[in-house]
Amino acid sequence: MKILFYDTKSYDKDSFDAALASFSSMEIEYTKSDLEPRTAVLAEGFDAVCAFVNSDVGTQTLEILHQKGIRLILMRCAGFNNVDLETAKKYDMRVMRVPGYSPEAVAEHAMALALASNRRLHKAYNKVRENDFSLSGLMGFNFYQKTAGIIGTGKIGAAMCRICYGFGMKVIAYDVYENESLKKFVEYVPLDQLLSESDLISLHCPLMDSTYHIINIDTIKQMKDGVILVNTSRGALVKTDDLIEGIRMHKFAGVGLDVYEEETDNVFEDRSDEILKHSTTARLLSFPNVMITSHQGFFTREALQAIAETTLQNALDHETGKGSPNDVI
Repeated sequence: MKILFYDTKSYDKDSFDAALASFSSMEIEYTKSDLEPRTAVLAEGFDAVCAFVNSDVGTQTLEILHQKGIRLILMRCAGFNNVDLETAKKYDMRVMRVPGYSPEAVAEHAMALALASNRRLHKAYNKVRENDFSLSGLMGFNFYQKTAGIIGTGKIGAAMCRICYGFGMKVIAYDVYENESLKKFVEYVPLDQLLSESDLISLHCPLMDSTYHIINIDTIKQMKDGVILVNTSRGALVKTDDLIEGIRMHKFAGVGLDVYEEETDNVFEDRSDEILKHSTTARLLSFPNVMITSHQGFFTREALQAIAETTLQNALDHETGKGSPNDVI
């Protein structure tokens, strides 16, 4: 099987090349271009394409891929809301994903963001580099015996629940589908109760119509004053303008973000100072209690290995006609 791998980074190539040793029937060609209608034409002569969570796998892209004979879309990520599933189904394209490459990697990063924003580690680091060892502006609060509210308790959310419980926190959660394995130490509650009782709120739900902008000015107003909000899931779970309003209202002790709405707008593809200056992400960075990282929650050796192996196994299952729990359609 010949696979065209879009939006290649050096670490992608390293991890997939290492995994290819166990998949002799697979051949990968790498391109730095991301998948979109303009680049979909590159897929001619290939059997499958490999895309990422920010790729444009919409109607026009899929129509071009169909014309080029592509029957398999390999998403090397858990999310697939960027895929037009109806069009894929119309053209009998199989869409497969990597649902659980390393839940601990993302959950650990979520807790790192929570701790760093609470104890102002980014601010402390910069102060000390300037030979300022004063403690002014660095006060946080103990997580021990505080309440952690986890929105979404799939594999990553469950890992975050276990981490918070290990810190000695009371853990409450909201999810349409309750995880029975967590109920020994997690209490499921309605969303409004979670918002009003939590000292730390961490988002781990998929992006769907029902979760789009689940954090908005109305839900922000329900939160405790001095809450910490962390999002390592999808940027559009949070309405950024409302988050900025909430920060200005002094609602948050800290905000930790590894994802942001503008990722889907490719605003950072154009590095012009003017665009960056007026982006909502740049506005968020102006607040001292906000810590933003570059969508690196998944970025561990173990996770990259699991992504490569699962993606190639998905391709092999398709090649041999096997069903898979990783099928989207």
